[in-house]
Amino acid sequence: MEPAPGSAGSAGSGNGRWAATACVVTGASRGFGRSLARLLAPRLGPGSVLVLLARSAEPLMELAAELRGGGGTGLRVLCVAADLGSEEGLRRATAALREVLPAEPFGRLILVNNAGSLGDISKSFLDLTDPDEINTYFAFNVTSALCLTSTALQAFGKRPGCSRTVVNISSLCALKPFKSWALYCSGKASRDMMFQVLALEEPDVRVLNYAPGPLDTDMQLLARTETGDLEMRQYFQSLQEGRKLIDCTVSAQKLVKLLEEDTFQSGAHLDFYDV
Repeated sequence: MEPAPGSAGSAGSGNGRWAATACVVTGASRGFGRSLARLLAPRLGPGSVLVLLARSAEPLMELAAELRGGGGTGLRVLCVAADLGSEEGLRRATAALREVLPAEPFGRLILVNNAGSLGDISKSFLDLTDPDEINTYFAFNVTSALCLTSTALQAFGKRPGCSRTVVNISSLCALKPFKSWALYCSGKASRDMMFQVLALEEPDVRVLNYAPGPLDTDMQLLARTETGDLEMRQYFQSLQEGRKLIDCTVSAQKLVKLLEEDTFQSGAHLDFYDV
């Protein structure tokens, strides 16, 4: 049975912060993941741990130092520098979760699957003939999200009175095809469906597919400069020129609000513009 709306947020510490929480954010070194980690950290109450995962060690450590020093909360912040697209990196990440998540009496688990890539958007569908390129893309964008999520849920386990929430950072591309974006669109669609299955199989896990909107990030810069299809490239350019790109912190604030209110239907796809 699905928890009553607000049940996860009710495990607060009475001062606006959540009770002891194990929070995991992938792709945390930059962009949306970095902004989200900054917003989540002050909400994590005593005994919480924030696990930051990304490829690049240096920006991760810089972010961790910033978050540890914020407000004297005593928050534990752990960095795991790992390439989730490689078997070795994924093993390192899952091993870290197996070590951290069962170790403390956390009242809540929040896992945000944010890490992702565009792939080679200069190519059309008919250019995608190299199986190594395609398999590498899906290893990072789909396989790692599945393995990390299943590992985290197993390691945390079912604990009486505790809540578990899994967020997939989705996209309009999960629902709508974009020319030159065959890999990205199919990867996002795969992830949405994968997490809908999780919501059905594990009704006590809260699952959300959140599309953050067209963010002002390095990924959007690639979109408007490297997209092979001219019409699509001009569309992305128009978003930037028309000041229609969304600041990462603004979108992350909406996600945090969704997590705090906890009234979404488990497995739902919610867009920035829907909430």
